[in-house]
Amino acid sequence: MFRRIFLDHPAEVEEGFFEHFRVAASFGLTMIRGGLGALVHAFIPALCVTSGSDTIRRLNTLMVEKRGGKRNATVEMLSVEWII
Repeated sequence: MFRRIFLDHPAEVEEGFFEHFRVAASFGLTMIRGGLGALVHAFIPALCVTSGSDTIRRLNTLMVEKRGGKRNATVEMLSVEWII
């Protein structure tokens, strides 16, 4: 039960528990900040004009780059194993 709740998902995304905690907490805090900017924009349209969309774009880029970087590192390691 402990493993399923705390360890399985981080392992699926090739992270340890604390690394996953740091990344997920960072994403969550960034989403809160972007959401607050979007709420400010809802009340005062001249303020925080692009904060919501900028936040979404930035987080998507980070997630895609992180996945791509890990995938490329894995492919490179596998290709090296075959060469040796």
